[in-house]
Amino acid sequence: MKNSVKLKGRLKSYLQSSLYLGFLLIAVDLLIYLINYRAGMVLTCFLVFYFAITIALMFYNKPIIINELISFATQYGQIQRRLLRDLDLPHALLDDAGKIIWTNIAFEKAVDKEKGYRKSITTIFPSITKERLPGVNGEDEAEFSVEYGPSNYTAKLKKISLKEMAQNSDIIEAKDYEGYLIALYLFDETALKIALQEVDDQSLAVALIYLDNYEEALESVEEVRRSLLIALIDRKVNKYIASLDGICKKMEKDKYLVVMRKKAVSLLQESRFDILEDVKTVNIGNEMAVTISVGVGLSGLTYAQNYEFARNAIDLALGRGGDQAVVKMPENIIYYGGKSQQVEKSTRVKARVKAHALREIISVKDEIYVMGHHLGDTDSFGASIGIYRIAAALGKQAHIVLNNVTASMQPMVDMFRNNDNYEDDMIISGTQAIEMIGNNAVLVVVDVNKPSITECPDLLKHCNSIVVLDHHRQGAEVIENATLSYVEAYASSTCEMVSEILQYISDGMKLKSEEAACLYAGIMIDTNNFMTKTGVRTFEAAAYLRRNGADVTWIRKLFRDDAAEYKAKADAVSQAEIYRQSYAISICHGEHVQSPTVVGAQAANELLNIKGVKASFVLTEYDGLIYISARSIDEVNVQVIMERMGGGGHMTMAGCQLRDSSFDGGIIVIKNTLDTMIEEGELS
Repeated sequence: MKNSVKLKGRLKSYLQSSLYLGFLLIAVDLLIYLINYRAGMVLTCFLVFYFAITIALMFYNKPIIINELISFATQYGQIQRRLLRDLDLPHALLDDAGKIIWTNIAFEKAVDKEKGYRKSITTIFPSITKERLPGVNGEDEAEFSVEYGPSNYTAKLKKISLKEMAQNSDIIEAKDYEGYLIALYLFDETALKIALQEVDDQSLAVALIYLDNYEEALESVEEVRRSLLIALIDRKVNKYIASLDGICKKMEKDKYLVVMRKKAVSLLQESRFDILEDVKTVNIGNEMAVTISVGVGLSGLTYAQNYEFARNAIDLALGRGGDQAVVKMPENIIYYGGKSQQVEKSTRVKARVKAHALREIISVKDEIYVMGHHLGDTDSFGASIGIYRIAAALGKQAHIVLNNVTASMQPMVDMFRNNDNYEDDMIISGTQAIEMIGNNAVLVVVDVNKPSITECPDLLKHCNSIVVLDHHRQGAEVIENATLSYVEAYASSTCEMVSEILQYISDGMKLKSEEAACLYAGIMIDTNNFMTKTGVRTFEAAAYLRRNGADVTWIRKLFRDDAAEYKAKADAVSQAEIYRQSYAISICHGEHVQSPTVVGAQAANELLNIKGVKASFVLTEYDGLIYISARSIDEVNVQVIMERMGGGGHMTMAGCQLRDSSFDGGIIVIKNTLDTMIEEGELS
């Protein structure tokens, strides 16, 4: 780098003033020539001598003056440098690559480094990378929140051009200066963040605690001891909340309102809401352990909003089967617990109430549209047929929305499409439904409560009246503003729920044999031939369908595998990897299979027959996505595992979809998720 230094500004003008005065004397000399020739000659001789002396002095004194100026500037710079070294504000200079070239005492103390530390700033603050530096990212300034040890700082960086510094000098002129430096300042905000955190910790949080099985637990104990059981539960809950410096108020016989500080919620989260397990220890001879659900609302703008969050959270906890805690914040929902299977309720009161409500809604509507989930299965289609029969019994026209029909579903769908007893527009596509739907229509969504995976998500926007019937546990994404929502996680299938509703819609409700067969098939498939998630009401629903003509032999023939599917399933089972001695992971290659996702689910069920396997995961590729079918018997909640991966489902039956992934990538995601949940204590 070559620099040419010249004087400029007022100093340059001052040093050249003697030359300007000489030019003035030349003009005077010319005027004197007109008056007196001899006097002009004398003045000319003087001017020659004057210019000779002036020019000689200028060339002689210029280096001396420049040296003196540099000496002064150096001394002045030393003073400035000393002031910057002693400045209380941490300050450092970086080169254009982020390497430290100078620091002051305050900076060295702040980052605990010795004088002369010349490494990259990234070694001190990893978040300040070279790509984020001013000049590199196209900006002249940048600001970051950084931490070093217990201290929190706001780091401000500013680009300083060397050329601009030289141009702003009043004494020297510099050319060809290139490059830039970066000035770094640290502003200590530790005290401010501590104060803000303290204020945040003291903010109000609202929680609701519900006893899931209050009535059932009381019925399992002698009547004279029921008051003691209630008292022990009350004492357990109140003592636990009091230990967190919270206030607990019993609103109803099985409901509590809790007010606590946000810091107390953090303690609950650290213990993963151990109150869920603690309450189960209350036992005075009751055959059924008491379980609770907790809904917490925090970080709202107002106390009322926190309470609303708590209400939404408790609804989610109950909708997901109970025995769990849900923490709802404006931007996030966190789940805890949910490890036990929800107990089936023996009473059908709720089914009767929901049936009457559904009848009232359908009776006042002109059109009924029924929709299941994307890539509909036997349960969703069977439930849709049940709703179609309800609408027909009430004299209403109904349409089943179905886009793509899988090969396993094709025979069942064809049974209605090629049947003269049913209208030609009984089964329509999502596009047709959007074009046909009127203002006075109701949309019944079955076997799904997540809007993004319905058969036609856009149809939800075109209908003001929506009914949701589902047996999957609810997640963060739900169908909002539903006129009627009937979500029961303990039900084996949506077909079971619809079968119960059918019995209360009207007296003498009679199903056709093919309709009863579809509903029966939905129950049979979702319970794996009545081996999982079956209760008394499951068999009662099956008996009702058998009385209406469900042909079990036809159903068995309908769901037999062809040779290619059987081989694909057997191949998936034979090549399974047993991870951590408890989790079976395999791949189902469905290149020559018409319904690879169904085969993958069947393979996952088969893997549970291996001794020691707590849960199984089978990956299948279909339509550019990786589908994961997760199954368990009772030891592992596969729903929470799939939720970590963006899916959902039941405690023993769940799944998810991975975009832009491969089989190897999906297996890595499953293993990492299992490792993380085991480390966190979610899985044993």
